[in-house]
Amino acid sequence: MPFERRTTQPENPFSRLVPEQTIAIVPEFTFESGYTIRDVPVAYKTWGVLSEAGDNCMLICHPLTRSVDVEDWWSSLMGKCELEGKGKVIDESKFFIVCLNVMGSPYGSASSLTMNPKTGVRYGPEFPQATIRDDCRLHKLVLDDLGVKSVAICIGGSMAGMHVFEWSFFGQDYIKALVPVSAPAQSSAWSMGWTESQRQSIFADPKYLDGYYSLDAQPLQGMTAARMTAMLTYRTRVSYERRFGRNIMDSSDPTSVEKSMIAPAEVHRQEHNAGHRLMKTNPTLPSGNTMTGLRTPGESPLLHGSSALTEDPCPASQNPVNAIYCPPVYATHSYLRYQADKFNERFDANCYIALSRKMDGHDISRGRGEYADVIRDIQQPTLVLGIDSDVLYPFAEIEALSKLLPKSELVCVRSEEGHDGILLEYEQVNDAIVAFMQRHDHIREILSRQGVAVPERKGPRGTMFASW
Repeated sequence: MPFERRTTQPENPFSRLVPEQTIAIVPEFTFESGYTIRDVPVAYKTWGVLSEAGDNCMLICHPLTRSVDVEDWWSSLMGKCELEGKGKVIDESKFFIVCLNVMGSPYGSASSLTMNPKTGVRYGPEFPQATIRDDCRLHKLVLDDLGVKSVAICIGGSMAGMHVFEWSFFGQDYIKALVPVSAPAQSSAWSMGWTESQRQSIFADPKYLDGYYSLDAQPLQGMTAARMTAMLTYRTRVSYERRFGRNIMDSSDPTSVEKSMIAPAEVHRQEHNAGHRLMKTNPTLPSGNTMTGLRTPGESPLLHGSSALTEDPCPASQNPVNAIYCPPVYATHSYLRYQADKFNERFDANCYIALSRKMDGHDISRGRGEYADVIRDIQQPTLVLGIDSDVLYPFAEIEALSKLLPKSELVCVRSEEGHDGILLEYEQVNDAIVAFMQRHDHIREILSRQGVAVPERKGPRGTMFASW
């Protein structure tokens, strides 16, 4: 009996951010931990047509904070691929492309945001911790339901590359080629340290409430700090210096006034708290003036602190009412604040915690034997891509992994952008994968087939997914 399909998920507002996805309902699934849940949603998107033999599937795994909408984050890799020469990796005229949403993500698959059929309310922090291995096992059920008999090539970067490694253990007759991009086969102490620091930022937010917050009162201050930390690991010092240096942004706040027009103590307070999104009004100010921190005519300067700091440079009667001073902002601070704001519009705190724990637990050797021996057991041809400036998963780590794989090819992506090179250096990534595909007979056979008609694309569309 085919799985039930849905196109909406009313209880989860984030699922609406992904256009035209389908949600399959798996009747029952048991986690590695032994816990079983029922009516399990799995969001996915497909492109192209599955062959009668069910052998032309290209499985693309999505990164940490992305959805199944590959067009949104890897559209530069979509197009026509030929047997020779330049081309594009994601050719929907020849391949049946599938991307499935992992558990714990806010974009449609089972997570803290989805309904617990036992209780009739969202799981919240009580959703079971899923592993990379759990995701692959659940997704295999959906691929079977779609009629996929084998996967010609499995591709993914970062967390998605972790899934690629796990997929290899379904056997070389089922998963025939692997392309992990800047991804480890087991998480390092270094990467785990970064994710722990991000979780602690969320835990420290008083609105977190052990994960029992309402969706209209999320712990956004903690999420902001966590996202800023993550953004630092995705780039490099060279990238930040080149893009921002010590540049200062111009203030665009129409309510901002010159600091000479505000009591000095209030100026100092606002400068000290610049970037604090939940900055409180000055508790020493009278109730009629708490929005501005400005002295009203006749008000004692002692209300603003010590008299040494509060000599008013302009008469109190000239102080504007309901105005604030906007301190100068360094470009690098502005960039991090912007990225955090965009992220807070599209992600959930409990989901971020669950996915980061999932990555920490990633280790393909767990329960299978010694790490090096388990790596050597992977028999599929594997294209290993690493980025020479990656801070999160250094190239030396990726190179050492490649040397253990018996049928691997290593490509170094040259970039000053660090881990984000997965997205930004799309020409290098695309050309390396196309050349790899053209060297393997089972993929060449698919490329030699008569293609199907594909919809015309007018270029990248507007997106909320401006970063990882």
